[in-house]
Amino acid sequence: RAAGDRTRSVAQDWERQEPMNLVTERTDVEKLRRCGLIVADMLDRLCAEVKVGVTTQALDDMAGKMIADAGALSAPRKVYNFPGNICLSLNDEAVHGIPGPRLIQPGDVVKVDVTVESEGWITDACRTVLVDPVSPQASALARCSETALIKALSLARHGRAIWELGLAIETVVKKSGFKVLRQLCGHGVGKSIHEAPVVPNFYDRRYTDRLKAGMVITIEPILSLTTEEIVTDQDGWTLRTKDGSLSAHFEHSLLITEREPVILTLKP
Repeated sequence: RAAGDRTRSVAQDWERQEPMNLVTERTDVEKLRRCGLIVADMLDRLCAEVKVGVTTQALDDMAGKMIADAGALSAPRKVYNFPGNICLSLNDEAVHGIPGPRLIQPGDVVKVDVTVESEGWITDACRTVLVDPVSPQASALARCSETALIKALSLARHGRAIWELGLAIETVVKKSGFKVLRQLCGHGVGKSIHEAPVVPNFYDRRYTDRLKAGMVITIEPILSLTTEEIVTDQDGWTLRTKDGSLSAHFEHSLLITEREPVILTLKP
């Protein structure tokens, strides 16, 4: 197929959603928690290795060994045949960056996105790492994404409408003067990488579905300095900001309960 056709196919496949799974058994919650802790530990270790002169391929190789040592699988590689163990997106690359020979440079903004399958369950999380010297804009953008995530997490519980999470995120982002990349959203996760429901990072009252105890979702504010639009690279995977501005991305997987959510990808 032509590159354009291939690009559309990959984008559609990656975002295709499977039906939602409600988690009700304690043993399944424990498996999800163990899977989430694998992701959290990997992010701690990988983010510490994001340094000038390190290649994204070297980081991916480290991730592959960590996954194997944990007895787990790279979910993007298994489900979508993604050409890497994890996604590593630099600067204007928002998501799905392919690891390779590219060297980390001073001032880079590096999104480390880890999605793992373990014991039949999948969890997903991302952090943005700022490489010195850090620009004020990059620092503010990353801080905004993380702050928006924390705010949305505080609202995520049984009975909340999904639009309320988007409103909380967009309110934080607008106050900071940045933009939500509107085509990139949170989603259900658990048995598949992408399950229902869609969890937008912006306010849209049409998202009236309510969160239910037992849902597993991701919340992931994916922001840019100046645009709401993305474009797809010729590689068919990498999604970057349309105007070339920096992006930032923080994400957790969480289990909805009657009270505060269980943040699966956060260490106790």
